[in-house]
Amino acid sequence: MKEDYYDVLGVSKSASASEIKKAYRKKAIAHHPDKNPGDAEAEIKFKAAAEAYEVLGNDQNRAKYDNYGHAAFDGSQGFGGGMNMDDIFSQFGDIFGSAFGGGFGGFGGGGQRRTKGTNLRVKVTLTIEDMVLGVEKKIKVKRKKQAPGVSYATCKTCQGSGQTMRITNTILGRMQSATTCTACNGAGQTLRHRPSGADSYGMISEEETVSIKIPAGVEDGMQLKVSGKGNEAPGQGISGDMIVQITVKDHPTLKREGNNLHFDLYISLSEAVLGTYKEIDIVGGSVRIKLDTGIQSGKILRLKGKGIPSLNHYGTGDMLVHVNVWTPEQLTKEQKQFFEHQATHDNFKPSPKSSHKSFFDKVKDMFS
Repeated sequence: MKEDYYDVLGVSKSASASEIKKAYRKKAIAHHPDKNPGDAEAEIKFKAAAEAYEVLGNDQNRAKYDNYGHAAFDGSQGFGGGMNMDDIFSQFGDIFGSAFGGGFGGFGGGGQRRTKGTNLRVKVTLTIEDMVLGVEKKIKVKRKKQAPGVSYATCKTCQGSGQTMRITNTILGRMQSATTCTACNGAGQTLRHRPSGADSYGMISEEETVSIKIPAGVEDGMQLKVSGKGNEAPGQGISGDMIVQITVKDHPTLKREGNNLHFDLYISLSEAVLGTYKEIDIVGGSVRIKLDTGIQSGKILRLKGKGIPSLNHYGTGDMLVHVNVWTPEQLTKEQKQFFEHQATHDNFKPSPKSSHKSFFDKVKDMFS
């Protein structure tokens, strides 16, 4: 089982943002590959700490994790699972400052800087069936890629670090500060050969089909991440990520509420009086239910486990069938005479029992 992110960083679930950042810095410095060359276990711990901080260091991601656990960032669309050393250095280098020689762009303080390409954002529209069963979507996107034949050279101004150092005299003494190299815009490399059709960075746009696995239980508005499927970066950089925005289409008969599904079942007055059986469509099939004699309009029938699976694999919601007795708006002469005659009988007069719950009791039951 995957270790809890709070345990990875050694903090409590009530830890503040600054405490989480401090704990991550301490863990990452302790297990940094420069301090532990060739130590595979240290590298694993280094990546685990970065994965934990990627989630807990962001308020929105942390809230999702607190609600759904690791499943909120499941599979290749999750956080951390596809992270490599370059991802970590690119995203969190500023946290370490000069802890490793003033540079954190690669393995070792003096290493060449590796930039990260920009992210791509796409929208994927799902149905309720997709949310219940999970789905794999194939979408076409245009990605920035290095043009065939392009070549780069190490920036002579910053020697590949992507930064230039400046020393200024202050009343406190000589202060050293790092700024982004203006010659290469922080990439650490400059364009040596630009093929025909490439932009000023040696990049071209190409269409690509990307497969996205979407787990059951996702909700409208959620964002998933496909690591490394964003735009490539010039030179020795790493690719950005693809951010997938989930939208859900309305279903003609089913409504979602949390992990439960709601369905309105309309029956005739005769069916309510005599009782009947009804075939109810559910996601992935159908189920036959029994309606007892004298069933009341507003009755809610709960079909256990026929709703939407929990994203964190903690079970499946229910399907709530709302029974609505359809009263005819027009009657024949004979039908009208029949009901006029029945109206004099006691069993046709409303006589609710304690077992007949009020509207507010029914609403309360739906949320229990």
